[in-house]
Amino acid sequence: METTQRRWRKVAYGGMQPGFDDNHTDDTFLQEMVMNANVVKRDMLKVMLDSVSISQYLCIVALVVLVWAHTLNSTITENFLIILDITLVGSGFFILLLTAKMLSFKLLLNYAIKISFFTTGLYVLSPIYHTLTRSISSDSIWALTTSLVILHLFLHNYSGSTIKAPGALENPNLTSNISLNASIVASLLIASRLPSRLLVFAIILFSLQVFLFAPLITYCLKKYSFRLHLLFSFVLMALTLTCVYRLHKLLFVVLLGLLVFVNLVCPYWLIRIQEYKFEINGPWDEAKLCFNITD
Repeated sequence: METTQRRWRKVAYGGMQPGFDDNHTDDTFLQEMVMNANVVKRDMLKVMLDSVSISQYLCIVALVVLVWAHTLNSTITENFLIILDITLVGSGFFILLLTAKMLSFKLLLNYAIKISFFTTGLYVLSPIYHTLTRSISSDSIWALTTSLVILHLFLHNYSGSTIKAPGALENPNLTSNISLNASIVASLLIASRLPSRLLVFAIILFSLQVFLFAPLITYCLKKYSFRLHLLFSFVLMALTLTCVYRLHKLLFVVLLGLLVFVNLVCPYWLIRIQEYKFEINGPWDEAKLCFNITD
């Protein structure tokens, strides 16, 4: 009497099948293999436009460092910094009113109250910040500040905002918070080397306005109009390069090379390495269980 051989079935669970080894596969096993199913084909121009956000924030941080340098050299006065702080706050609220779609009067008032408490706290604590690093050498301060600024740039979220934007569903992630804290500590270290308490207050307020609210403003601007975002970015790059050139020509060359590397070289590399990306999907992938829950 002939016995019919059982047919092998591809099952995720259920143990060994009689008559077959545990690792047995038949000729149809590789028919379901799919290559490069999830590989995204990137466009060179789109990658270059997306990289503008990185260059934009690099220029923002470069401008902050320029203000720090001029303040330490006593070429910027206290009155100029206070006027600059007031101008930044007014400009920021104006841009938010124009660009943020879900910005209500209640939320705007909440921002204003928080900024008022924030400014008052900085003014009260400015004498402490003024003497914070009196026992530490200047070389250690410069080295630590440079390291913190690099850490800030490395961990910064270039596609989002430092604080939760109006209408955003997700809060800033852990690395973004670490980046923000690094910028705050760097600002305090720079401010502690200044001669007067009012200058300490003005420079800390300026730095925190930029590090806290500049990503929010640029995020809302980009969501409102991508063309306006590009225009603002290119104007900011030109302004930063001009200011850096007047300060030091070698730094101008370094910054220009960095912007070219971010906007041209990195997108080109990304497009080229896509040719070597090879992804295989098939029956050997981890099983994804689906449960139909009915009432």
